[in-house]
Amino acid sequence: MAWWKAWIEQEGVTVKSSSHFNPDPDAETLYKAMKGIGVGSQLLSHQAAAFAFPSSALTSVSPWGQQGHLCCIPAGTNEQAIIDVLTKRSNTQRQQIAKSFKAQFGKDLTETLKSELSGKFERLIVALMYPPYRYEAKELHDAMKGSRDDVSSFVDPGLALQDAQDLYAAGEKIRGTDEMKFITILCTRSATHLLRVKCTQNLHSYFAERLYYAMKGAGTRDGTLIRNIISRSEIDLNLIKCHFKKMYGKTLSSMIMEDTSGDYKNALLSLVGSDP
Repeated sequence: MAWWKAWIEQEGVTVKSSSHFNPDPDAETLYKAMKGIGVGSQLLSHQAAAFAFPSSALTSVSPWGQQGHLCCIPAGTNEQAIIDVLTKRSNTQRQQIAKSFKAQFGKDLTETLKSELSGKFERLIVALMYPPYRYEAKELHDAMKGSRDDVSSFVDPGLALQDAQDLYAAGEKIRGTDEMKFITILCTRSATHLLRVKCTQNLHSYFAERLYYAMKGAGTRDGTLIRNIISRSEIDLNLIKCHFKKMYGKTLSSMIMEDTSGDYKNALLSLVGSDP
């Protein structure tokens, strides 16, 4: 049955490894997207020279220099190029891109992204660059510092699922009760965690609910939205999307479109993928 489990898990993934992956051109694309490369004056200079523009007709705001050559015009940050690369690569591949970026350009990719982006879009893109274990550690650290938007609800879903299975095995599944298992879990887990253990009977419904209430009502709990989409995108987000539609009569994508905007919205939609 291992092949069946692997197939189900793959079907649940919205962000998959890119085939024929090469981190070097991806790193170069990101560098150019953030470098603000314009058109060099040496380009098309032979064509520009063919125009007989008198120097007196050239203004200070013209893109043409005094010699009739096209000047370098910074293009700014290409956010869509960043979205196209980073939301279409697996986390493992994003780590390889970061290494290539450092090797080619001598800069830390995450720090460069921070310097070029801002707001919710920056928060989302930077979160994508963390390896999963570091991202979870950061979120837990922020929760304990009180800097998260849903401090009281931080729970490791994997641990909650394991605890639910252990409690079932210790109590309902077999005759008698493994009292030590109950004591260990009930005495060492937080109240919030124990509440979530109950919810893990249907983990996908639990995450669908978390995403829905992150966007329902006035304002958006962006930390919850970002964390749940990123953490589940390479696990079971497709399955969560199906539960979301059944539970709330609308797709996750449609709610994101209603509740967010700009590059932040585009990046979230790219991670979520097509509607079920």
